[in-house]
Amino acid sequence: MNLSKILKNAFLVAIFGLIITACATKKSVKTTTESSTTTKAAETQKSDPIEKLDALMQGDVYIGSDTVGELASGVPDRVFFATNETILTTASRETLRKQAAWLRQNSDVTVVVEGHADERGTREYNLALGERRANAAKDYLMTYGVSSDRIKVLSYGKERPVDSGSNPLSWSKNRRSVTVKAN
Repeated sequence: MNLSKILKNAFLVAIFGLIITACATKKSVKTTTESSTTTKAAETQKSDPIEKLDALMQGDVYIGSDTVGELASGVPDRVFFATNETILTTASRETLRKQAAWLRQNSDVTVVVEGHADERGTREYNLALGERRANAAKDYLMTYGVSSDRIKVLSYGKERPVDSGSNPLSWSKNRRSVTVKAN
């Protein structure tokens, strides 16, 4: 009796193992012939959209310049953020340092730092996130000697997208803070 239970359980375990093994996916390995064929095909086709996306994004932060305006000659007007983040990237800090240097040279100029978010999330959440992003930029400008009296903060949340698409690249372009001359 005990032996039949053990055999029955062993049989069930073996069947279960075979089912699991049959459901597993096998990764394919390209051979040299497949690789060279794929390379030739890629050369004849247009650039891969994923490569274009990688060239415009670092992680999920936009690094392109097609939507970037200028606060002044040679001074970009916006910085970009990761999803649900207010932390400034290295590129953002460099842009804000340029803005701060320009603002210190032009002490009569006041600015509005606008905070923006992508389309995902509620209106309220995105307004608050946009405000936190604008304040992060304002705080950084203040660390480089720009008076807080010269900087106003305004959040648009998801209400003013720069790219109306609904994909990762569009979202990354919309997660931004923009410094605009107020006078």
